[in-house]
Amino acid sequence: MDLASIVKALNLKVKSGEDKLNTEVRGGYTGDLLSDVMANSKEGDLWVTRQVHQNIVAVATLKDHAGIVLVQGSEPAKDTLEKAMKEGIPILISDLSGFETAGRIYNLLSKKTA
Repeated sequence: MDLASIVKALNLKVKSGEDKLNTEVRGGYTGDLLSDVMANSKEGDLWVTRQVHQNIVAVATLKDHAGIVLVQGSEPAKDTLEKAMKEGIPILISDLSGFETAGRIYNLLSKKTA
């Protein structure tokens, strides 16, 4: 499933990476501890987090994530957004909680593989 389908299904706001919405999402990862995300997430994951600082872009770039979803309506810091645009990392915003956002993404991805 591509990012555009997830954006539409969850009514996410696109803050950066509009040109990357055709990126295939292979899985997902939820976490706010950067070392945990670096150790356990996979290439192609859509990362769900509450963190808004620019280090999330560095981790997403390092792990080649499909994108980052900020939850609870969190807005990325200005330097985070600038770095995301420079690195080509999609940042999406959900008004839902992390729990509900991750659950909905999981359900969408599970339907695709079923």
